[in-house]
Amino acid sequence: MLIAFAALLVLPGARAAVRTHAANCVQTSEPMTPLIDMGAKRLYHGYHGGLYANGANRPTRTYLKKGLAAAKRVQPIDGRIVLLSIGMSNTTMEYSAFKQYADANPAKASDVTIVDGAQGGQDAEIVKDPSARFWAVVDQRLSAAGATAPQVQAVWLKEAIAQENEPFPQDALRLRADLATIVGNLKQRFPNLQLVYLSSRTYAGYATTTLNPEPYAYDSGFAVKWLVLNREEGKIGGPWLGWGPYLWTNGTRGRKDGLTWTCADVRPNDGTHPSASGQAKVAALLSKFFTTDPTAKSWFLAR
Repeated sequence: MLIAFAALLVLPGARAAVRTHAANCVQTSEPMTPLIDMGAKRLYHGYHGGLYANGANRPTRTYLKKGLAAAKRVQPIDGRIVLLSIGMSNTTMEYSAFKQYADANPAKASDVTIVDGAQGGQDAEIVKDPSARFWAVVDQRLSAAGATAPQVQAVWLKEAIAQENEPFPQDALRLRADLATIVGNLKQRFPNLQLVYLSSRTYAGYATTTLNPEPYAYDSGFAVKWLVLNREEGKIGGPWLGWGPYLWTNGTRGRKDGLTWTCADVRPNDGTHPSASGQAKVAALLSKFFTTDPTAKSWFLAR
């Protein structure tokens, strides 16, 4: 299914992958297990995996019930439901591919407006500042789409810290704190925000820069996991927080659902940013999520 989607989605101006890569194409796997494959017993430096509590990949029945209640509150405001992305360069590259596909999908509700607020060079340390220019650009993009802040009711948030060099778990704890602050910014800016879906990084074993290589890309999954658990436990307030699609897979070794990440899925100049095929893979995961997740499909699909 992912391969078929990647074949259908070709971004304007995309070029075929070249044979010679500056990316580290030798590093086809890492000694880590995708969070979704860890189960309840496998540990990473003493910490349980899974996307939610107790090694599970789904929220508890109680927490899901709260998410469904939040989803029910998502209704058109002045004819629109805005689904906004917030994040960095990888985020905008992946989300723009998703938007291209979703806007052409007749199954999407006509009142759902997809707006890409993510921007290149804007890591979590920048975006957490409520006065950062990032937020003014978000406002500009909403306006360009004919949308307003009150119409934003759902957000896809994917962030990382550039040049991270702290060991685990300090790196994940730092990112969790930044993400919590960003969610607070979202709550202040978008009064009708109901749902925030978070994703962590894609595989970064091919990276040849210090922007955000492994194990930091993998570790970002724990930042998301712990923030979502904080929300479930009532330690923080605001919109309902849940996982969007989990993007990390162990290179060409892959994961149990068959997703792999090859050197052709990254741009050859740094091995970090997604190529056209990488963008298509993430777009496919986003599309599957918003059309099948119980907290999303009720408002994302045509009613």
